[in-house]
Amino acid sequence: MLSMELAFSRPDKVRLLKQPGRLIHSIAGQSESAAWNSLQDQFDNLEKHTQWGIDVLEKYIKFVKERTEIELSYAKQLRNLSKKYQPKKNSKEEEEYRYTSTRAFLATLNEMNDYAGQHEVISENMTSLIIGELTRYVQELKQERKSHFHDGRKAQQHIETCWKQLEASKRRFERDCKEADRAQQYFEKMDADINVTKADVEKARQQAQLRHQMAEDSKAEYSSTLQKFNSEQHDHYYTHIPNIFQKIQEMEERRIVRIGESMKTFADVDRQVIPIIGKCLDEITKAAESVDHKNDSQMVIEAFKSGFEPPGDVDFEDFTQPMKRTISESSLSNSRGDGKYEPKFGGKSKGKLWPFIKKNKLSLKLGAGPEDFSNLPPEQRRKKLQQKVDELNKDIQKEMDQRDALTKMKDVYIKNPQMGDAASVDHRLSELEQNIEKLRLEVQKFEGWLAEVEGRLPSRTEQARRQSGLYEAQNTSAVNSCAQDRESPDGSYTEEQSQETEMKVPATDFDDEFDDEEPLPTIGTCKALYTFEGQNEGTISVAEGEMLYVIEEDKGDGWTRIRRNEDEEGYVPTSYVEVYLDKNAKGAMTYI
Repeated sequence: MLSMELAFSRPDKVRLLKQPGRLIHSIAGQSESAAWNSLQDQFDNLEKHTQWGIDVLEKYIKFVKERTEIELSYAKQLRNLSKKYQPKKNSKEEEEYRYTSTRAFLATLNEMNDYAGQHEVISENMTSLIIGELTRYVQELKQERKSHFHDGRKAQQHIETCWKQLEASKRRFERDCKEADRAQQYFEKMDADINVTKADVEKARQQAQLRHQMAEDSKAEYSSTLQKFNSEQHDHYYTHIPNIFQKIQEMEERRIVRIGESMKTFADVDRQVIPIIGKCLDEITKAAESVDHKNDSQMVIEAFKSGFEPPGDVDFEDFTQPMKRTISESSLSNSRGDGKYEPKFGGKSKGKLWPFIKKNKLSLKLGAGPEDFSNLPPEQRRKKLQQKVDELNKDIQKEMDQRDALTKMKDVYIKNPQMGDAASVDHRLSELEQNIEKLRLEVQKFEGWLAEVEGRLPSRTEQARRQSGLYEAQNTSAVNSCAQDRESPDGSYTEEQSQETEMKVPATDFDDEFDDEEPLPTIGTCKALYTFEGQNEGTISVAEGEMLYVIEEDKGDGWTRIRRNEDEEGYVPTSYVEVYLDKNAKGAMTYI
């Protein structure tokens, strides 16, 4: 009977829900849930998957970070580009931006600067709203994941410990049952043997009962351990693990939602600046539409209009009549005293051409031009003088405003001595009065020059007109270089070329000068290097290789005064003659 009871309570007859090496979830009649509870045997794979999710999030953060760096670099390059083409202050480039086309370009540069600013905004917003937020979230996510999987491993270790305890109890119960079975068989054998004493039989019976009691105790312990394990296993698979997997699932789903929201923010950051970028582009379009070719053409006229009158008709010169020449200086003076004009060699015409003279490079330097702008054509000079008068009037107004403000302050100090000393502003008021007086004198000076240009004052002397008749005075080196560059194979020199160095002087001025002055003595000789057709008043025609007398050196305006004979003299470009000054007078010098 004991053997049968022990047989039915053997541990190998007990159906366990866990076997070493794997977990089995087999519950009849219960459907599998769509949640991650159905993946309880995939703990390691879920651990790998959640780590992969964090890696994806970090990869996206890196992607956005590189995007922000690109935006910053692009914005920096746009700003540098805009700055590179901005006009420099107090330079010629700044003056060029008065045309509508260049103003439109300047507006484009300014809008590109604002355009670059929007890309900086994109970078800043992505850094704060995406990179910063996701970086903090990743740290929190790692901590949460570590906690959940730690709880999962802890629960797994607990159920494995319970399983080991059950296995130990089962083996002990099995061993005690076998020992009780052997003791029972030994007792029965001793009881059947007639040769064995009663004492030996009694001893065998007591041993069998002891083993049977040990087996019963082991059975009770095993049964209790089994019930406890089944309870722990049920809680493990139906409570602890589902809760942990639910938390892991919620964590992973939050990660997925978070990366989706970040991608939406990524697009929204770009979308937020689109209206402002659109406004920048609209302003560029508006600036482009403001370009007015008619206005720019008119500004060219205003910028370069000289104010010279167009030249008159060129008189016909009859070379069929022999030219009467006299040798004596008295005949020269008599002919001039009679007021009769005799055509000179070369056939100079009373008509004058416009002086299309290139500007002297030296005059472009700061402070190179005269204060009264006499180196400019009349119209340009008038504009410069008017501009200067306007600037001085503005300065006067500023000084007067300061004076009025200080005067009011002084009145306040007089009425309220506790606020300040009225005498403390007297020195500054005196300085302002002196500045205003100086500026008014400057205005009167420039207004006088302006009145002279506009014809309200008498004209200047012949020498002044001679110096200011050009657009800008030509220096010797510039003329020489120009002449050498223009040398033709046959040594000819066209009128268009000669006009770069000739002067616009009325014929009457030179005639009066010759009538009033005594003939100048010769100071040397010169040889004509090129042919020069002097068709304007005050000039003289020379042929290449011709020898002439020098009566006046170059004064720095690029012209030398020469004489052919007693009744023919005039100016020629210094670069067109080779001068040999008299050693006794000036010392030997050569102009080439």
